[in-house]
Amino acid sequence: MPRRLVSLPAALAVLPFVAAFALAAPFPATIDLAGGWAPEGIAAGRGTTAYVGSLSTGGVAEVDLRTGVVDSDFIEGVSGTLAVGLEYESGANRLWVAGGNGHDVRVYDATNGDLLERYTFDSGFVNDVVVTADAAYATDSNMPQLLVIPLADDGSLPAPEEAFAVPITGDFVYEAGFNANGIAAVGGRLLVPQSVTGELFAINPTTGVSVELLAEGSIPSADGLEVVGSTLYVVVRGADFSGVKAYGIRDGVLVALGTLTSDNLDVPTTVAFSAGQLWVVNARFGTPVTADTPYWLTRLPAR
Repeated sequence: MPRRLVSLPAALAVLPFVAAFALAAPFPATIDLAGGWAPEGIAAGRGTTAYVGSLSTGGVAEVDLRTGVVDSDFIEGVSGTLAVGLEYESGANRLWVAGGNGHDVRVYDATNGDLLERYTFDSGFVNDVVVTADAAYATDSNMPQLLVIPLADDGSLPAPEEAFAVPITGDFVYEAGFNANGIAAVGGRLLVPQSVTGELFAINPTTGVSVELLAEGSIPSADGLEVVGSTLYVVVRGADFSGVKAYGIRDGVLVALGTLTSDNLDVPTTVAFSAGQLWVVNARFGTPVTADTPYWLTRLPAR
């Protein structure tokens, strides 16, 4: 009679382990977006949820980074609008969307996608947005100014007419083309790259005075920024390197930590951090946008 290698009780005890192992399956290396989506911005929400905007429709897709399931109808696009940079505000569960040449910043309920408010500006191209306890700040790629939406102490949204702009002065000099791009908040200052020159600046959000942190050419064609703890991630796409550069933030000084890239990148623009991973948008600028043009997110390991 053959010996029983594992008793029935022991075998049953193994089942929870097997189930847990199945639940902990690796995240997908890439996640396909809808054909023709033309993504640019990404924001990490609660759990393994992320949001990806569309330059072609102005809509926003909701993505489950664990399963790869994409809901392209989470926020339906409106003809003539863009969804460029995105920011998820965790405390209020709100999603902020920079509207590009629509000269606006739109705010949505991150649970159901309902539009909560729209703020319009005398601006060029509204590129990206970050939210602090005091305000939401957006970059203008064509005009040297910060776009500011002040927040009340209770976090409530202000009336549209309360939004205003602060001129950018100091080291940051605008040139022809797309200048200020991504934006992140660190230590009471706003970090903003100069995409034309490859510099990085710290801007005082109250006065608009800027100071150079990284010299010209350091982050060529820099786009999105993401701060995770004491690490700054910058998406770049220069002639010699295309991917993500990582910097350690040490007493207001940036220390280069290394670079991250992948064969699955095609003109990366923005990056989000979720579940210990980095998720990079492939905008594929230069590839004609058709209804069938493929787009995807690429997962990279965080440093």
